[in-house]
Amino acid sequence: MKLRRPALTALALTAGLAGALASPAAAASEHGPEHDDAGHYSFAIIGDIPYGAAQIALFPTWIDEINAADPELTFHVGDIKNGSTTCDDPYYSLIRSDFDRFEQPLVYTPGDNEWTDCHRANNGAYNPLERLSYDRSIFFTNPGWSLGQHPTKVDSQARSGFPENVQLRRQGVDFAMVHVVGSNDGLQPWAGLGNTTATPEQVAAENARMANALTVVHETFATARQKHDRAVTVLLQADMFDPTYTATPNDISAFQPLVQALVTESSRFDGEVYLVNGDSHLYNADQPLATGSPWLTTYGVTGSADNLRRITVDGSSNNKDWLKVTINRPGASDVLRWERVPYVAQ
Repeated sequence: MKLRRPALTALALTAGLAGALASPAAAASEHGPEHDDAGHYSFAIIGDIPYGAAQIALFPTWIDEINAADPELTFHVGDIKNGSTTCDDPYYSLIRSDFDRFEQPLVYTPGDNEWTDCHRANNGAYNPLERLSYDRSIFFTNPGWSLGQHPTKVDSQARSGFPENVQLRRQGVDFAMVHVVGSNDGLQPWAGLGNTTATPEQVAAENARMANALTVVHETFATARQKHDRAVTVLLQADMFDPTYTATPNDISAFQPLVQALVTESSRFDGEVYLVNGDSHLYNADQPLATGSPWLTTYGVTGSADNLRRITVDGSSNNKDWLKVTINRPGASDVLRWERVPYVAQ
């Protein structure tokens, strides 16, 4: 979980406005044009949930509400706890039991709060890599398959040691769920363990995770091109383009290879590209890699991606809704349309 600056700077405002596609109040952009012909296939996206005792208590009820809406599957983009509570074993088991409540498939990727930030004293001063191993032992017990009461088969990177990195294809849309987290993809120093810089072990782990994530992204685009699919959707935890603060290299430097890969692959793909993340907790829809975006300079990437749209899902104290995404029928002006569905139980 990133540390927030108290005020927006001019650069941050420029970055947020230059690529803005929609705001929380812009219902037309959020839902898609009225004339679009929505298909029958929909899925749910949630993230940064549950945070704190009240949300932990409500989480099963919220899952039941999603079940009642009957999406074909649900994606959880990471952070199953807040950043200031302990990373103890029973908590992971509790959330796994909640995840098992989903009637349809659930695809989950770890966030920083459940492993890399567990070095913090108020988290229990755990070794983050040990917590990541434990997370995998709880949530990825059957690699190659999703969670949920009716799991679906996914293409998993389990043989490479990353069962959480998966691919699937639905209705002409190719999905890649990759393990990329905040806290500079896990490179910020584990200060709770007395470190002031990233350890060699920490760096090696991040390099391996990023390399595998890049492989998954490249393979997903290759499949989409080969099959002449309509869209690619990449889901991850980290907000690599957070408009609410001015990022420093300590916050985002590790993301540069992935940002370049997204630009390169999107520019070679004739369809639409969607990037979905959590991490910053406030719904946002924009085009951070479009021509002229300041983020292109910030990351020092070559090219641009005008066909890439990014969606940040609500989380933390803003987690009062889930995102319902529908795949439109061929011929619609956009492949995906989405809406925020408020939870009835608050």
